[in-house]
Amino acid sequence: MTMKFDAIVIGSGQAGTPIVFKLAGEGMKVAFIEKEFLGGTCVNVGCTPTKAYVASARRMFDALNGEALGVNIPKGAKVDLLKVKERKDKLVQKSVEGIAKGIDGEEKISFYKGEARFTDKKTITVNGEKLEADKIFINVGARPSIPDSFNGLDYLTNQSILELDILPEHLAIIGGSYIGLEFGQMFRRFGSKVTIVEKSDRIITKEDEDASAEIQKVLERDGVEFRLGAECIGAEQNADGSFRVKVDCENGDPEFQASHLLLAVGRIPNTDTLHLNAAGIETDDKGYIQVNDKLETNIPGIYALGDCNGKGAFTHTAYNDFEIVNANLFQNGNRKVSDRILTYGLFVDPPLGRAGINLQEAKEKGLNVLIGYQEMKKVARAKEKGETDGFMRVIVDADSNKILGATVLGVGGDEIISGILNVMYADAPYTVIRDSVQVHPTVSELIPTLLEDLE
Repeated sequence: MTMKFDAIVIGSGQAGTPIVFKLAGEGMKVAFIEKEFLGGTCVNVGCTPTKAYVASARRMFDALNGEALGVNIPKGAKVDLLKVKERKDKLVQKSVEGIAKGIDGEEKISFYKGEARFTDKKTITVNGEKLEADKIFINVGARPSIPDSFNGLDYLTNQSILELDILPEHLAIIGGSYIGLEFGQMFRRFGSKVTIVEKSDRIITKEDEDASAEIQKVLERDGVEFRLGAECIGAEQNADGSFRVKVDCENGDPEFQASHLLLAVGRIPNTDTLHLNAAGIETDDKGYIQVNDKLETNIPGIYALGDCNGKGAFTHTAYNDFEIVNANLFQNGNRKVSDRILTYGLFVDPPLGRAGINLQEAKEKGLNVLIGYQEMKKVARAKEKGETDGFMRVIVDADSNKILGATVLGVGGDEIISGILNVMYADAPYTVIRDSVQVHPTVSELIPTLLEDLE
């Protein structure tokens, strides 16, 4: 027997959850399928828990660094990782319970706990039941990529490391990009020895070289060690569960010992178990579902939202995918993915806020640009806070006077970037923010100043 619905939503992430409630609110009968946990990556093992850990790590940093600001804090501060975890778990639980309560209270939603698989273009099986709908929304997210050389080892991922209740003695992190850097700084501040291994000659190679260097400098000052330019990375597990981490196979040594091993080398889409070929849904060679500018796949009525479509790997892009589909289906809109401006943050301390292109991208494209630049050590508010690491840079199209991108690395950078992003979305010239009056004393007030003398 086949159960017929108006729509099927696969996955309860930051696009799947709002779309299922929107569909139900429009009076549609909806099947909602989730194989792991309600709320998806962000709520359970992504933004919510990791930023809770970042907050605890910052408190530890403050406890150990009061003297520079004239605050004498008695020695002896230490992290209770179990309590940090318990606080995180409560935050996650509250969000998950809120979603569950909403599902229970909506008679139009039929929830299925299990793994979805296509058997035809508009037919899904889950737990042996067949479901059918004209509209299907896929929001299955992504998972950590695990290199073959680490198979069989008791490694940690961004998910399992959040379940530790005892602090690692020495945490080795494979991958010097966004996830690895955030966990590296927080666990070093918690008290673990941390070594980050990266095959490239610098961390976060997608960022400008000076941003990479500044972030590495900050983390090294915290005590994080880096092994860059590592070749033939691998590891062997000792009898006691610890690891011998290999960073240069070509020359034999060096290698080092670590108590725990975190793999942070990228993510892959959770599309391989969906049997997409049964529906004729196209993917690229990495498994990302191919979609058009309105997030519809090559099969009419089937949409892919969030990380699995390769159009963004962030909570905010997943939610924006929902907004695009919602506007186009129910509000007579004409919203497109291509209208979206790239923006994201790296939540080390100080944080990095990014919008649009960076300097190395501008150079690669041969663009005619003007640059505004300001070091944080020259910003009064940053000096007053005693947090002067980093810089701000804005890239302007020399012909149109429109802002093409910005990098704000420093105190408040994750929030400050929004002001620049708003001007970019308004498609206004940079002079709008240059000529604005900002609150003093703030870090943001230096944005107009740095735009006064573009070079």
